[in-house]
Amino acid sequence: MTERKKILLRLDPAVHDAITRWAGDELRSTNAQIEFLLRRALANAGRLPGDVGHMPRRGRPPKDDDSAEAVSGDVATRGARSEDGEE
Repeated sequence: MTERKKILLRLDPAVHDAITRWAGDELRSTNAQIEFLLRRALANAGRLPGDVGHMPRRGRPPKDDDSAEAVSGDVATRGARSEDGEE
C-alpha cells in the first residue's frame, strides 16, 4: 500500500464539530470523513485522478471466508426473501 500523506489542517471549531458529528453518524473517523468529502468534491468537479486508490477499509476483518461473502454480498440479493421468509 502507498504511504498516506499527512497534513496539518486548520479548521473553524464549528466546522470541525459539524464534520465530527457527521462522521459519527456515518460510522467514520473525522479524518476519514474529511477524505471522503474531499474525494467527492474532486469527483464532482471532474478533478479526481484516475489512478487514485480506494479509501482504506476500516474496522475488524471478517472471521472467515463465509463471513466475507455475507458482508460483501450483492446488494440486489440482500433482503430478497419470499413471503414465507425463505431467501
